Amino acid sequence: MANDAVPVPRSDVIHQYGHRGALDPFAVPEKSNDGGFLAQVSGNPFFTAGLGLAGFGAILAVGQKGVRHGASLVKRRLLVDVEINVKDESYPWFLYWMTVHQRSQLPSFSRSTTPSHGKLGRPGLLESLMRRFTPGIHHLSIETEKVEHPNGSVQTEFTLIPGPGKHIIRYRNAFLVVNRLRETRSMNHSTGIPWETITLTTLYSQRNIFEDIFSEAHQLAQQFSEGKTIVYQARATSWEKFGEPRRKRPLESVILDKGIKERILSDVRGFLGSAKWYYDRGIPYRRGYLLHGPPGSGKSSFIRALAGELDYNIAMLNLSERGLTDDRLNHLLTIIPRRTLVLLEDADAAFGNRRTQTDDDGYRGANVTFSGLLNALDGVASAEERIVFLTTNYVDRLDSALIRPGRVDMAVRLGEATRWQMAQMWDRFYGEFDVQGIFKAQFLERLEQLGLINPETEEKRLSARSTSAAAVQGLFLYNKGDMEGAIGMAPGLVPEGQEGDNVSASETKPLG
Repeated sequence: MANDAVPVPRSDVIHQYGHRGALDPFAVPEKSNDGGFLAQVSGNPFFTAGLGLAGFGAILAVGQKGVRHGASLVKRRLLVDVEINVKDESYPWFLYWMTVHQRSQLPSFSRSTTPSHGKLGRPGLLESLMRRFTPGIHHLSIETEKVEHPNGSVQTEFTLIPGPGKHIIRYRNAFLVVNRLRETRSMNHSTGIPWETITLTTLYSQRNIFEDIFSEAHQLAQQFSEGKTIVYQARATSWEKFGEPRRKRPLESVILDKGIKERILSDVRGFLGSAKWYYDRGIPYRRGYLLHGPPGSGKSSFIRALAGELDYNIAMLNLSERGLTDDRLNHLLTIIPRRTLVLLEDADAAFGNRRTQTDDDGYRGANVTFSGLLNALDGVASAEERIVFLTTNYVDRLDSALIRPGRVDMAVRLGEATRWQMAQMWDRFYGEFDVQGIFKAQFLERLEQLGLINPETEEKRLSARSTSAAAVQGLFLYNKGDMEGAIGMAPGLVPEGQEGDNVSASETKPLG
């Protein structure tokens, strides 16, 4: 029959529609060859690109960390650091040395300071190349200082020193990295100086140059203060340099009465050479001296000259200073710089303050008390290896508890100028002009007439009038090279109020 359908094979139907399940609901679905979710994700180009970048970043992070650890290990193995802080004594030494060293690397400086067989020295080829490729200091700071000349004039000088930051210097064919770091948030509140550190870095194999550098810096600093005496002054709770170092005063320039200067000098030298003797016997190694007498007798001048003779410095503290407490005095006497004499002026000031209360500030007078001074000199917490000089114009105001061994081991009076002192001072000022001593005899005779000195046969008797060594020195300074002028102005040595005194020999009094 025409309408009878012709059967179609099953495989043809599947081939025609391309999917078996679409025509056969009872067909069992076949497993996909695409691999499921992972296959689809891995086949996504965006995902694989992101995964690759993440992996690459992780590798870089691990590599960077490894490089850091490796660099740290190499630095520990190959490099060595030295740190200096601003409170260390070598800090200004190194800055000054660095400035001088860099200046010496300049070609003009080297040509002008390196003579060779009578000609200007020239560096070799290797040295020239090293200097050419050595970076210079481009960040500098200015340091201003005032220099006082012997005539009293003050000159301001400027010095360029390496500023904060990193610098590269070359020393004996070794390169150093110098990092000067300044902390702006940390500073000394008493001085206003910010906290600073300097770190020196070089190869471990070149570590021996640090000792040479600091030795040179120390020698340079000593040359700067050679032949000079450094004076320290108490500021807050520390000792600070007071001005520029002073030129050492020769000991022979201070004329004291016969034998006094030599006796004190011998005692001090004996003390400095007997440290082991003190330690072996358990005795505190310290010594105290009291110099008393009228103003102008040479107390402070002698201490300065003695410091120069012993190559010591001076730490100066006035006990009448307002705001100086017992605790601060005790602290200052325990942190005295090395090789330094301590000068406590106006020792009688502490004896006027026995903690007498007032309505104004609670106490009257200076803040240092009598007991505080005694404890600072020989208390339990007092320092050793110390030489203390106390001066006063009024010895009668001192308590007997102070003038005893352990606190004051030697008390010396520097009194009015004697005949021997005036003769010695004349020789020092006019000795080259008055070789025969004729004018000196006239000067001493004139002083006898004025009653300022006794005849040579009565030198041990106290003269009717008196004058100070400072006044005699002032007379000679005013008449430099003019001996007749000094003799003519001798009446000016008579102190005010004594001009009308009877100067007869009968009024002279013996020494008590």
